[in-house]
Amino acid sequence: MRRTGWLWVFAALVYAFLYVPLAVVVAFSFNDSRLNAEWVGFTLDWYRTLARDDEMLVAARNSVIIALTAASAATLLGTMAGLAIHRYRMRWMMPVVITPVAMPEILLGVSLLIFFVSVFGPTSLGLTSVIIAHTAFCIGFVAVIVRARLSGMDESVFEAARDLGATPWQTFRLVTLPLILPAVIAGFLMSFTLSIDDFVITFFTAGVGVKTLPLTIYSMIKIAVTPEVNAISALLLAVTLAMIIAASRLAPDALRARS
Repeated sequence: MRRTGWLWVFAALVYAFLYVPLAVVVAFSFNDSRLNAEWVGFTLDWYRTLARDDEMLVAARNSVIIALTAASAATLLGTMAGLAIHRYRMRWMMPVVITPVAMPEILLGVSLLIFFVSVFGPTSLGLTSVIIAHTAFCIGFVAVIVRARLSGMDESVFEAARDLGATPWQTFRLVTLPLILPAVIAGFLMSFTLSIDDFVITFFTAGVGVKTLPLTIYSMIKIAVTPEVNAISALLLAVTLAMIIAASRLAPDALRARS
């Protein structure tokens, strides 16, 4: 019992170390003071300031465009990869798909930067290069989630569809896709979350003049951590948590089956 008690204390300290700073950021986004030294009073002025900040709105628009496009492409390609790995038992394909996920982001960002500059030239860096980089990074997550969903299904369902005369396309459209749809949606939400929050890969592949939320926040905190930074961070945190919760509800076994 004593050992169990110490484990609970240690776990509480670890979670406090992780989440208390996030709670402080959210709380001070409502602080009626430009300085984050002490609490003065409650206000929503910093969120109103964000709504009038053209630079931040452009960065938010770019981040949403990148996240939606990259998540859509990664969902399509990742679903195909997950189906191929499960159906055709392509053991060699799993390491290929998982490598961008397991690889350190700084290494992936540098390698993609070298690829774009070497093949297409320095002027190729922009929104398109960021979308391609984010797609390559997110494909593995979608493939793992879809494969985890397929591994828990009864193969006799697909065999029955084929026995009843369904073509491969009809089997996929009428049987396979409806069954894996929660995993596909979860993969899209997870990809969207990873893309809209990503800084490292975006930093190396964005080029000059491309602004996203993480890059804009980074440029702002070089001067000082103002309540406006806290406000955009709180909104980004809320979007991220909402996407992760939705993905976990749609595919509860996805993260546990990642290995």
